[in-house]
Amino acid sequence: MLNYPQFDPVMISLGPLQLRWYGMMYVFGIVSGWLLGRYRATKPWNKMTPPLMDDFLTWAILGVVLGGRIGYVLFYNPSFYLAEPLKIFAVWEGGMSFHGGCLGVLLACWLFGRTHGMSFLEVGDFVSPLVPPGLFFGRIGNFINGELWGRYTDLPWGMPFPGAGGLPRHPSQLYEAGLEGALLFLIVWVYSSKPRPNGCVGAVFLLGYGVFRFLVEFAREPDRQLGFVALHWMSMGQVLCLPMILFGVGWLIWAYRKSA
Repeated sequence: MLNYPQFDPVMISLGPLQLRWYGMMYVFGIVSGWLLGRYRATKPWNKMTPPLMDDFLTWAILGVVLGGRIGYVLFYNPSFYLAEPLKIFAVWEGGMSFHGGCLGVLLACWLFGRTHGMSFLEVGDFVSPLVPPGLFFGRIGNFINGELWGRYTDLPWGMPFPGAGGLPRHPSQLYEAGLEGALLFLIVWVYSSKPRPNGCVGAVFLLGYGVFRFLVEFAREPDRQLGFVALHWMSMGQVLCLPMILFGVGWLIWAYRKSA
């Protein structure tokens, strides 16, 4: 068993101003995606240019924040927020959903494409490789916060998280950082390094994320207020990943058959 590191949630204090690690992980994720996007925009097969990437950044941030928060409210704790509607705006208390953020970014891609004469698929294919680094930093932020821990385990790297009952648990946040962040980035970045049929880069991202998240959920503790939501063993995260997996597989088969 490993000891959970006791992180100070505050990264830097400047008088009354506090920069917290969790918030800075979002900053790191956004900046890394922006820098990678500017590099990717120099490739000749993309319609996106570095100045357009700068413009898209604002759209993406709004999509992530608004979609992530609304998704959490609707998917994970609707009864609580129905009783306490003002708590919806208390984002500093935590509560963001990847699937909601993904829908928010997809909407941003569609609106941005309409504004700049690009198709939804073109924007989505461009953006998809930029997302996993943000997922990596986000999961590291979850680990530092000691939240979204895993299920009980007797494996040697299990650790007792604060407020989690004192027994060793899977550090599932690190599993997700490694799979949904680092490994998924390598897969999608390499796949997108040359032209592909429209929508296929986005489909690989959705398929990869869906599979990795579905698997990690077996080691992650289900949300306390929900428990298992289907078949007595599927979590909400797994249920939400199934459409991503099915769409990713279906689109890849259809696109490659069409282009053959």
